[in-house]
Amino acid sequence: MSNIEVDKLNTILATDCGSTTTKAILIQKQDDEYRLTFRGEAPTTVEAPVEDVTRGVINAVNELEELAGRKLVQNGELLKNSSNENEGADLYISTSSAGGGLQMMVAGVVKAMTGESAARAALGAGAIVMDTIASNDGRLPHEKIERVRQLRPDMILLSGGIDGGTTKHVAELAEILAAADPRPRLGVSYQLPIIFAGNKDAQDIVRERLGNKAALEITENLRPVLERENLMPARLKIQNQFLEHVMAHAPGYKELMAMTDVDIMPTPGAVGLIMKRIADERRIQVVGVDIGGATTDVFSVFQGVFNRTVSANLGMSYSISNVVSEAGLENVLRWIPFDMDQRELMNRVKNKMIRPTSIPQLLEELIFEQAVAREALRLSFEQHKNLAVGLKGVQKERTVSDIFEQKDDNSLVNLMELNMLIGSGGVLSHAPRRNQTAMMLMDAFLPEGITQLTVDSIFMMPQLGVLSEVHPKAATQVFEKDCLIYLGTCIAPVGVEKDGKKCLKYTLTMPDGQKIEEEMVFGDIRVHKLGVGETAMLTAIPLSKNLDLGAGPGNTIENVEIQGGITGIIFDTRGRRPFEVPSNKTERVAKVQRWLSAMNAYPKF
Repeated sequence: MSNIEVDKLNTILATDCGSTTTKAILIQKQDDEYRLTFRGEAPTTVEAPVEDVTRGVINAVNELEELAGRKLVQNGELLKNSSNENEGADLYISTSSAGGGLQMMVAGVVKAMTGESAARAALGAGAIVMDTIASNDGRLPHEKIERVRQLRPDMILLSGGIDGGTTKHVAELAEILAAADPRPRLGVSYQLPIIFAGNKDAQDIVRERLGNKAALEITENLRPVLERENLMPARLKIQNQFLEHVMAHAPGYKELMAMTDVDIMPTPGAVGLIMKRIADERRIQVVGVDIGGATTDVFSVFQGVFNRTVSANLGMSYSISNVVSEAGLENVLRWIPFDMDQRELMNRVKNKMIRPTSIPQLLEELIFEQAVAREALRLSFEQHKNLAVGLKGVQKERTVSDIFEQKDDNSLVNLMELNMLIGSGGVLSHAPRRNQTAMMLMDAFLPEGITQLTVDSIFMMPQLGVLSEVHPKAATQVFEKDCLIYLGTCIAPVGVEKDGKKCLKYTLTMPDGQKIEEEMVFGDIRVHKLGVGETAMLTAIPLSKNLDLGAGPGNTIENVEIQGGITGIIFDTRGRRPFEVPSNKTERVAKVQRWLSAMNAYPKF
């Protein structure tokens, strides 16, 4: 990376090799600014009969070549560093989740402490965590051994113990892994990578148990002391092993690695990089989501701490039945603005399972899928909040009021502090109306206070994540100008009032100086148009001591700058903690129709 001269990068080619589709983008320097210029895609080719990922890459770049009118492929290979400034690319980078991505198991002494730290390290590196083995997980040794053999992960992360602590339990975990003698998922001619990131006093014991059984790598302790996590060394080691062992044995990846100018990165890990960079540069708190056909990834940056979770069975095509089963029929039906019984809902789910890659043809089908999407997003976010927590096992002082409230404030995710919510994935990025995307994000995440709503236009965040490691300025410029679509700002007081009661008074000073002074009743949505790049000044007064806009219950917020977007400024007084939809079917349908009409989400509501 060090020998790349970023000042000479005028044309950047980037690909993301997904499990089904390989996406290619072309970024070019225009008037001293980097912009996305063209995009192409082709089916990923890791399975029979082709079994060579580079074929899919070349096919996607061929489409780019046709669209751009720029020669990018020569004799079946990428054309790079051409002497002709009108052909080739100066830099080629790639991410990958093909072949199911990076699948890992993690092991820790205490499941809720080092086990969770290991899971966070693996998830942050872009892995899917298949299982967590711990000394206290309730399984007998032979059950743990059988589980390791059954899952056949790409890699195992072993942690446990603070530096200088007891080594007994780490030794037991190492013996279990040695007895399992796990075989890698891809290839049979190499040893499975095992990374040890635990008590430094146990390193010799782990070498003795596993040195001849696996490709053992040792790095710094994930939890050197109870009060501190040190995840980055393990995350970097995971990504290195992903390249050297896992990807090296996947079809065509040796050739792809030879083509790229920097290391290939797991797709989710790259998304995490760009989100963390944007959060750090702007000094904001961010939540992002990528909802796919089989899984949903949620990312967050709060207090400078990055977290990622994977909801492996919550998606919009192959996993749609799991979403409905886990959410419950009633929770899906509450978003449907017309009378639909449970039998019709289940028939629609079964049709989608039969044809998982189909897209809605009728308005009713679109509404149904977007209702399911709300529940997939909600469930995934709940799982994320449970994992994105402060360190467990650390002593904290508790006040008497804490004891009586019995509150669980361990999650780092604080929606009142959230500044930006980023949605991506087909159901969000390709919704026919951007207002539908804004509505899905609001209903699923229930943002509190003042939150900017955005969506990734074509899911280019993985490529920008890798680019941010090479050329941060170019990555940030493309992210700002071409990746993010600003939907608008949601203003939502927290608390509950009587339905229909006056609850909020506000003044909006628009860019032209016009003042809008209005009141709202509880249970409504109201939208004011304010374009992308425009700002307005907001003063808002809760008309109830039960409601909080971020300054405390009943307190006024004054002269706050509000960002516009395609949808505009959205006032949402439907209530938070809890948010409730009427149980009566007639009332529910009328209310949902009113909300959708206020958002101009669909043609008929």
